[in-house]
Amino acid sequence: MSAPYHEGELRAQALAGEISHGNGIRPFMPDQHRDFFAALPFVLVGTVEADGRPRARVAAGAPGFIDSPDARSLRIAVQDSGLRAGQALGLLGIDFGTRRRNRLNGVVRSAGGGGVLIDVRESFGNCPQHIVPRDVRAVAPVEAMVREFDRLDDEPEARALIACAGTFFIATSGGRYGVDISHRGGLAGFVRIEGDSLAVPDYGGNRYFNTLGNVLLDARAALLFIDDASGAVLELEGRVEIVWDEGAAVPGQAGGRHWHFKIERGRITHGALALRWTRRQ
Repeated sequence: MSAPYHEGELRAQALAGEISHGNGIRPFMPDQHRDFFAALPFVLVGTVEADGRPRARVAAGAPGFIDSPDARSLRIAVQDSGLRAGQALGLLGIDFGTRRRNRLNGVVRSAGGGGVLIDVRESFGNCPQHIVPRDVRAVAPVEAMVREFDRLDDEPEARALIACAGTFFIATSGGRYGVDISHRGGLAGFVRIEGDSLAVPDYGGNRYFNTLGNVLLDARAALLFIDDASGAVLELEGRVEIVWDEGAAVPGQAGGRHWHFKIERGRITHGALALRWTRRQ
Protein backbone atom coordinates (compact mmCIF):
# COMPACT_ATOMS: atom_id res chain seq x y z
CA MET A 1 0.00 0.00 0.00
CA SER A 2 1.47 3.35 -1.02
CA ALA A 3 -1.26 5.81 -2.07
CA PRO A 4 -1.85 8.39 -0.78
CA TYR A 5 1.59 8.40 0.89
CA HIS A 6 5.00 9.14 -0.58
CA GLU A 7 8.19 7.20 0.12
CA GLY A 8 9.24 9.37 3.07
CA GLU A 9 5.87 9.04 4.83
CA LEU A 10 5.88 5.26 4.35
CA ARG A 11 9.39 5.04 5.74
CA ALA A 12 8.44 7.21 8.75
CA GLN A 13 5.42 5.01 9.46
CA ALA A 14 7.64 1.93 9.33
CA LEU A 15 10.25 3.46 11.65
CA ALA A 16 7.50 4.43 14.11
CA GLY A 17 5.84 1.02 13.87
CA GLU A 18 2.57 2.61 12.70
CA ILE A 19 0.25 1.93 9.77
CA SER A 20 -2.25 4.34 8.23
CA HIS A 21 -4.53 3.66 5.29
CA GLY A 22 -5.08 7.37 4.62
CA ASN A 23 -8.83 7.28 5.12
CA GLY A 24 -10.38 10.68 4.49
CA ILE A 25 -7.66 12.05 2.18
CA ARG A 26 -9.53 13.28 -0.90
CA PRO A 27 -8.52 15.04 -4.16
CA PHE A 28 -11.31 17.60 -3.59
CA MET A 29 -12.85 19.59 -0.73
CA PRO A 30 -16.04 18.27 0.88
CA ASP A 31 -18.65 20.97 1.51
CA GLN A 32 -17.94 20.94 5.24
CA HIS A 33 -14.27 21.77 4.57
CA ARG A 34 -15.23 24.55 2.16
CA ASP A 35 -17.56 26.07 4.76
CA PHE A 36 -14.96 25.64 7.50
CA PHE A 37 -12.24 27.60 5.69
CA ALA A 38 -14.70 30.36 4.74
CA ALA A 39 -15.49 30.98 8.43
CA LEU A 40 -11.86 31.38 9.56
CA PRO A 41 -10.14 34.69 10.43
CA PHE A 42 -6.68 33.26 9.65
CA VAL A 43 -4.96 30.38 7.87
CA LEU A 44 -1.45 28.89 8.04
CA VAL A 45 0.48 28.59 4.78
CA GLY A 46 3.53 26.45 4.05
CA THR A 47 5.64 27.06 0.94
CA VAL A 48 9.09 26.43 -0.50
CA GLU A 49 10.99 29.62 -1.33
CA ALA A 50 13.27 30.26 -4.32
CA ASP A 51 16.31 29.05 -2.35
CA GLY A 52 14.62 25.72 -1.65
CA ARG A 53 13.90 26.38 2.02
CA PRO A 54 10.43 25.79 3.45
CA ARG A 55 8.66 28.80 4.92
CA ALA A 56 5.71 28.95 7.32
CA ARG A 57 3.52 32.05 7.28
CA VAL A 58 0.06 33.14 8.38
CA ALA A 59 -2.57 35.04 6.39
CA ALA A 60 -5.46 36.79 8.15
CA GLY A 61 -8.62 38.73 7.37
CA ALA A 62 -12.25 39.08 8.31
CA PRO A 63 -14.16 35.78 8.06
CA GLY A 64 -15.01 35.33 4.40
CA PHE A 65 -11.55 36.39 3.17
CA ILE A 66 -11.22 32.72 2.21
CA ASP A 67 -13.79 31.19 -0.12
CA SER A 68 -14.16 28.12 -2.31
CA PRO A 69 -15.52 28.72 -5.83
CA ASP A 70 -15.86 24.97 -6.31
CA ALA A 71 -14.78 21.72 -4.66
CA ARG A 72 -11.35 21.79 -6.31
CA SER A 73 -10.51 25.47 -5.78
CA LEU A 74 -9.78 27.75 -2.84
CA ARG A 75 -9.31 31.52 -2.97
CA ILE A 76 -7.63 33.73 -0.35
CA ALA A 77 -8.11 37.50 -0.51
CA VAL A 78 -4.72 38.90 0.49
CA GLN A 79 -2.96 41.94 -0.95
CA ASP A 80 0.67 40.80 -0.73
CA SER A 81 0.84 37.04 -0.39
CA GLY A 82 4.40 36.53 -1.63
CA LEU A 83 3.07 33.57 -3.64
CA ARG A 84 3.46 32.93 -7.37
CA ALA A 85 1.62 30.90 -9.98
CA GLY A 86 2.77 27.27 -10.12
CA GLN A 87 4.04 27.28 -6.53
CA ALA A 88 3.18 24.26 -4.38
CA LEU A 89 1.77 25.00 -0.95
CA GLY A 90 0.15 23.45 2.07
CA LEU A 91 -2.64 25.07 4.07
CA LEU A 92 -3.82 24.44 7.60
CA GLY A 93 -7.09 25.83 8.86
CA ILE A 94 -7.55 25.61 12.62
CA ASP A 95 -10.34 26.76 14.93
CA PHE A 96 -8.98 26.81 18.47
CA GLY A 97 -12.47 27.36 19.88
CA THR A 98 -13.87 24.08 18.53
CA ARG A 99 -10.48 22.31 18.29
CA ARG A 100 -11.22 21.51 14.67
CA ARG A 101 -8.57 21.53 11.94
CA ASN A 102 -8.52 20.77 8.23
CA ARG A 103 -5.61 20.53 5.84
CA LEU A 104 -5.21 21.23 2.15
CA ASN A 105 -2.33 20.68 -0.25
CA GLY A 106 -2.30 22.21 -3.70
CA VAL A 107 -0.74 24.49 -6.29
CA VAL A 108 -1.19 28.22 -6.86
CA ARG A 109 -3.19 28.72 -10.06
CA SER A 110 -2.88 32.50 -10.01
CA ALA A 111 -1.65 35.22 -7.65
CA GLY A 112 -2.12 38.96 -7.76
CA GLY A 113 -4.95 41.44 -7.98
CA GLY A 114 -5.59 41.15 -4.27
CA GLY A 115 -5.96 37.40 -4.11
CA VAL A 116 -4.55 33.91 -4.56
CA LEU A 117 -6.42 31.10 -6.33
CA ILE A 118 -5.36 27.56 -5.43
CA ASP A 119 -5.93 24.26 -7.22
CA VAL A 120 -6.72 21.62 -4.59
CA ARG A 121 -4.75 18.38 -4.79
CA GLU A 122 -5.50 16.91 -1.32
CA SER A 123 -8.02 17.78 1.38
CA PHE A 124 -8.31 16.06 4.74
CA GLY A 125 -9.19 16.60 8.37
CA ASN A 126 -7.10 16.00 11.48
CA CYS A 127 -8.18 14.95 14.96
CA PRO A 128 -8.41 17.54 17.81
CA GLN A 129 -5.55 16.01 19.82
CA HIS A 130 -3.09 18.46 21.42
CA ILE A 131 -5.04 21.57 20.37
CA VAL A 132 -5.10 24.03 23.28
CA PRO A 133 -8.58 25.68 23.37
CA ARG A 134 -8.57 29.46 22.85
CA ASP A 135 -11.04 32.20 22.05
CA VAL A 136 -10.08 34.71 19.34
CA ARG A 137 -11.00 38.36 18.91
CA ALA A 138 -10.11 40.99 16.33
CA VAL A 139 -8.32 44.23 17.31
CA ALA A 140 -7.29 47.38 15.46
CA PRO A 141 -4.30 46.73 13.15
CA VAL A 142 -0.97 48.45 13.75
CA GLU A 143 2.06 48.95 11.52
CA ALA A 144 4.17 45.81 11.31
CA MET A 145 7.83 45.93 12.39
CA VAL A 146 10.22 43.15 11.35
CA ARG A 147 13.53 42.15 12.96
CA GLU A 148 15.74 39.37 11.61
CA PHE A 149 18.41 37.46 13.51
CA ASP A 150 20.83 34.56 13.21
CA ARG A 151 21.20 33.41 16.82
CA LEU A 152 18.40 32.60 19.24
CA ASP A 153 20.78 33.18 22.16
CA ASP A 154 20.78 36.90 21.27
CA GLU A 155 16.96 37.16 21.22
CA PRO A 156 15.45 37.06 24.74
CA GLU A 157 12.02 38.05 23.39
CA ALA A 158 11.94 35.13 20.95
CA ARG A 159 13.18 32.75 23.66
CA ALA A 160 10.43 33.90 26.02
CA LEU A 161 7.75 33.37 23.36
CA ILE A 162 8.96 29.82 22.70
CA ALA A 163 9.31 29.00 26.40
CA CYS A 164 5.64 29.72 27.14
CA ALA A 165 4.17 28.45 23.86
CA GLY A 166 1.53 25.73 23.85
CA THR A 167 1.29 25.74 20.05
CA PHE A 168 3.45 26.15 16.98
CA PHE A 169 3.34 25.22 13.29
CA ILE A 170 5.93 23.49 11.11
CA ALA A 171 6.34 23.63 7.32
CA THR A 172 8.28 20.91 5.50
CA SER A 173 8.79 19.80 1.93
CA GLY A 174 8.87 16.40 0.31
CA GLY A 175 10.48 17.83 -2.82
CA ARG A 176 8.46 16.74 -5.84
CA TYR A 177 5.77 15.47 -3.46
CA GLY A 178 4.80 18.98 -2.37
CA VAL A 179 4.63 20.98 0.84
CA ASP A 180 3.00 20.40 4.22
CA ILE A 181 2.23 22.63 7.20
CA SER A 182 1.20 20.99 10.45
CA HIS A 183 0.19 21.92 13.99
CA ARG A 184 2.08 20.93 17.13
CA GLY A 185 0.63 21.52 20.59
CA GLY A 186 1.08 20.57 24.21
CA LEU A 187 1.45 21.96 27.71
CA ALA A 188 2.99 25.44 27.88
CA GLY A 189 6.75 24.96 27.65
CA PHE A 190 6.59 21.62 25.82
CA VAL A 191 9.25 22.95 23.43
CA ARG A 192 12.62 22.96 25.19
CA ILE A 193 15.31 25.48 24.24
CA GLU A 194 18.86 24.11 24.04
CA GLY A 195 21.07 27.00 22.95
CA ASP A 196 20.34 27.59 19.28
CA SER A 197 18.35 24.35 19.02
CA LEU A 198 14.87 23.29 20.08
CA ALA A 199 13.90 19.86 21.41
CA VAL A 200 10.33 18.87 20.52
CA PRO A 201 8.44 15.77 21.73
CA ASP A 202 6.60 13.96 18.95
CA TYR A 203 3.22 13.07 20.43
CA GLY A 204 0.92 10.45 18.92
CA GLY A 205 -1.50 11.77 16.30
CA ASN A 206 -3.18 10.75 13.06
CA ARG A 207 -0.39 8.35 12.03
CA TYR A 208 -0.01 10.08 8.65
CA PHE A 209 3.57 11.21 9.41
CA ASN A 210 3.40 13.99 6.82
CA THR A 211 5.96 16.10 8.69
CA LEU A 212 8.46 13.42 9.64
CA GLY A 213 8.07 11.76 6.24
CA ASN A 214 9.04 15.01 4.54
CA VAL A 215 11.96 15.49 6.93
CA LEU A 216 13.35 12.08 5.92
CA LEU A 217 13.53 13.40 2.34
CA ASP A 218 14.67 16.97 3.19
CA ALA A 219 15.74 17.92 6.72
CA ARG A 220 15.06 21.62 6.15
CA ALA A 221 12.01 23.03 7.93
CA ALA A 222 10.40 26.25 9.11
CA LEU A 223 8.62 26.86 12.41
CA LEU A 224 6.07 29.56 13.22
CA PHE A 225 5.01 30.72 16.70
CA ILE A 226 2.22 33.24 17.38
CA ASP A 227 2.12 35.39 20.52
CA ASP A 228 -1.50 35.15 21.68
CA ALA A 229 -1.33 38.42 23.64
CA SER A 230 0.33 40.71 21.08
CA GLY A 231 -0.22 39.16 17.64
CA ALA A 232 3.55 39.03 17.05
CA VAL A 233 4.77 36.21 14.81
CA LEU A 234 8.09 34.39 15.20
CA GLU A 235 9.46 32.50 12.17
CA LEU A 236 12.44 30.14 12.44
CA GLU A 237 14.31 28.34 9.67
CA GLY A 238 16.62 25.40 10.20
CA ARG A 239 17.03 21.64 10.04
CA VAL A 240 15.39 18.73 11.84
CA GLU A 241 17.04 15.61 13.26
CA ILE A 242 14.62 12.88 14.38
CA VAL A 243 15.31 10.63 17.37
CA TRP A 244 13.35 7.41 16.85
CA ASP A 245 12.98 6.34 20.47
CA GLU A 246 10.44 3.58 20.95
CA GLY A 247 6.88 4.86 20.90
CA ALA A 248 5.47 8.36 20.62
CA ALA A 249 6.19 10.88 23.36
CA VAL A 250 3.58 11.27 26.11
CA PRO A 251 2.45 14.77 27.14
CA GLY A 252 3.98 15.79 30.47
CA GLN A 253 6.46 12.89 30.51
CA ALA A 254 10.05 12.50 29.39
CA GLY A 255 11.15 10.00 26.74
CA GLY A 256 9.68 8.68 23.54
CA ARG A 257 10.08 9.76 19.96
CA HIS A 258 11.23 13.38 19.57
CA TRP A 259 13.17 15.68 17.27
CA HIS A 260 15.71 18.48 17.40
CA PHE A 261 15.46 21.66 15.36
CA LYS A 262 18.77 23.46 14.70
CA ILE A 263 18.01 27.15 14.11
CA GLU A 264 19.84 28.81 11.22
CA ARG A 265 17.99 32.12 11.06
CA GLY A 266 14.86 33.78 12.36
CA ARG A 267 12.46 36.66 11.96
CA ILE A 268 10.08 38.27 14.47
CA THR A 269 7.28 40.53 13.24
CA HIS A 270 5.50 42.79 15.71
CA GLY A 271 2.00 43.80 14.68
CA ALA A 272 1.81 40.91 12.24
CA LEU A 273 -1.76 39.97 13.21
CA ALA A 274 -4.74 42.07 14.29
CA LEU A 275 -5.97 39.07 16.29
CA ARG A 276 -5.62 38.11 19.95
CA TRP A 277 -6.22 34.74 21.60
CA THR A 278 -7.25 34.00 25.19
CA ARG A 279 -6.64 30.51 26.54
CA ARG A 280 -9.58 28.85 28.23
CA GLN A 281 -9.19 27.82 31.84
